[in-house]
Amino acid sequence: MPTRPTLVDTHAHLVEKVLLDRIDEVFSAAAEAGVRQIVAVGTTAEDSAACVELAQARAGVFAAVGIQPNHVAEAGEGDWGSIVDLSKRERVVAIGETGLDRYWDRTPFEQQQTYFGEHIALADSLGLALIIHCRDCEGDIVEQLAALGRPVRGVLHSFTGRGEDAEAFLALGLHISFAGMITFTKKDLDALREVARIIPEDRLLIETDSPYLSPHPLRGRFPNEPARVVHTAATIAGVRGCTLGELGELTTRNARWLFGLDTGDVLPC
Repeated sequence: MPTRPTLVDTHAHLVEKVLLDRIDEVFSAAAEAGVRQIVAVGTTAEDSAACVELAQARAGVFAAVGIQPNHVAEAGEGDWGSIVDLSKRERVVAIGETGLDRYWDRTPFEQQQTYFGEHIALADSLGLALIIHCRDCEGDIVEQLAALGRPVRGVLHSFTGRGEDAEAFLALGLHISFAGMITFTKKDLDALREVARIIPEDRLLIETDSPYLSPHPLRGRFPNEPARVVHTAATIAGVRGCTLGELGELTTRNARWLFGLDTGDVLPC
C-alpha cells in the first residue's frame, strides 16, 4: 500500500446540513485519505457559531468566523458583534470567510466593502489569518488590503484568477489556495494550473470549499467533502513536478504556520 499523504483542508463548510448530518462518516473518510486537519469556515454569524462548536468538540478541526460578502445584506443588527465575540473563542484560527464579490448582486458593493474592512481590522488586531473570497473584483481587494499599510496574514481562497492577480496578492503577503476547479479537464483551465505551478513553495495551500466544487474525477458529485482534497493535491503535484507526498508536506507546513495549528491536534485515524 502506498503511504498516505499528509494533508490539511484549509477551507470546508462543515456545518452545511449535507455534511453535518453525516459528519462522523465525513471525518472517517478524510482521515483515511490522509487529511489530518480541517478549517471549518463560517459564512454567517449563525454558522460561524456552529463552526466554533464543532471545532471545540472534535480533534483536528479548527474554526474560522465571519460573514461572507453575499450574506452581508441579510446580517442582523447584532451579527457583527457575535463575530467579534466568537473570534476570541478557543480553536478559532481565522477571520472569514470575508471579501468582495461583483459576480452576484446580493449585497450592495459599498456594504460589502464596509464589512470587509471590519474583518480586516479584526484579524489584524487579533493576529489571526484572514480568509478572503474574491469574485470579479481582484483590484478592489488589492486596494482595500493595501490600505492596511503592512503585510496581510491571510489567504486568497479558491483562487481562480490570472498570474498577475496572484502576484498582486502575494506582494501583499497572502497565501494562495486552490480548490477543485484546478482539476477540471477543460483546456482553458491550463492557465490556472500554470499559476499553481509558479506559486512560491511557502505560500501554497489546498482546500475543498466543500460541499461545493467536487474535483475531477468526481466533478458534479454533490456533496464535495474534505477527503477529496487529495485530488486537488495530486493535480498540483503533477504540474509542479513533485510527488503527492511532497506536495502534502509543503502545503501542510504552510497551513500549520498560517493558522497556528498544533501538529499533534489531528483527526483520529
